[in-house]
Amino acid sequence: MVIRRDSAVGEQGPDSGSETAKAAKRVPVKKTTSGKKTAAGRPAPAEGAPVGGAARARTAGDSPRGESRTALVRRARRINRELAEVYPYAHPELDFDSPFQLLVATVLSAQTTDLRVNQTTPALFARYPTPEDLAAADPEEVEDILRPCGFFRAKTRSVIGLSKALAEEFGGEVPGRLEDLVKLPGVGRKTAFVVLGNAFGRPGITVDTHFQRLVRRWRWTDETDPDKIEAAVGALFPKSDWTDLSHHVIWHGRRICHARKPACGACPIAPLCPAYGEGETDPEKAKKLLKYEKGGFPGQRLRPPQAYLDAGGKPAPPLGATG
Repeated sequence: MVIRRDSAVGEQGPDSGSETAKAAKRVPVKKTTSGKKTAAGRPAPAEGAPVGGAARARTAGDSPRGESRTALVRRARRINRELAEVYPYAHPELDFDSPFQLLVATVLSAQTTDLRVNQTTPALFARYPTPEDLAAADPEEVEDILRPCGFFRAKTRSVIGLSKALAEEFGGEVPGRLEDLVKLPGVGRKTAFVVLGNAFGRPGITVDTHFQRLVRRWRWTDETDPDKIEAAVGALFPKSDWTDLSHHVIWHGRRICHARKPACGACPIAPLCPAYGEGETDPEKAKKLLKYEKGGFPGQRLRPPQAYLDAGGKPAPPLGATG
């Protein structure tokens, strides 16, 4: 999930159609002359050379292994700038009106989609609007509400437990310090940084599965431990960029750079990606793999920011909606 600054980024972006066309144009394909190089500094393919398969000019194996630290920092920051142009409306994809709602929603988002959480939390917060209310709730009633989120028994224990801790130790308020948040039941560093970045405006990097996958594909780090990934990537960027960076990377992972079949042919940062070619390189086929607003489909929030709607994004349907 994301969230790097659950404070929504609210700048108007281009419509999804023009974005897809832009992305396709930026993919390095056939047109080149001898001696020219791609934006990533590697030799471009010869005129008419096929892109993809064994004949493609760039593969996951020809990443910049000899890249200097300075070159890595420049490439990473350029990728972030490019993604900021593609997703100027990037925002937390969990609906929330308060730090408490964001905290609970983030805990519920484990091993399920933000969409499913957004479809479930309206009933939960309508019945239990405060930490004190949820702390005193009948667990079976909470389980019934949370059932669509999966692992509902464990999640019920976590949200009731963290609500009790908030009521008893923090006066019913969500603390704004990392060291306090991670002591709450079900709250780790990822969840804490989602809350800090998006509810309190305090920079943090959210290392979810999308973030881990993409930063390793881009060879920003070879680490596999989330805490080490957080430290390695954080060192490439100024702290003030961390929350937005998280949003940009997570959004790109959900929309274009998918786990099983990335849409390489529709990727706006293809010239900068060492893993270009792991997915579909044909622009027309790649466009069919795009998700959410990039593919013309609804997003994950029932109540998205206006900037997202202005950019062509559609709100998600409520739980049980058909059509």
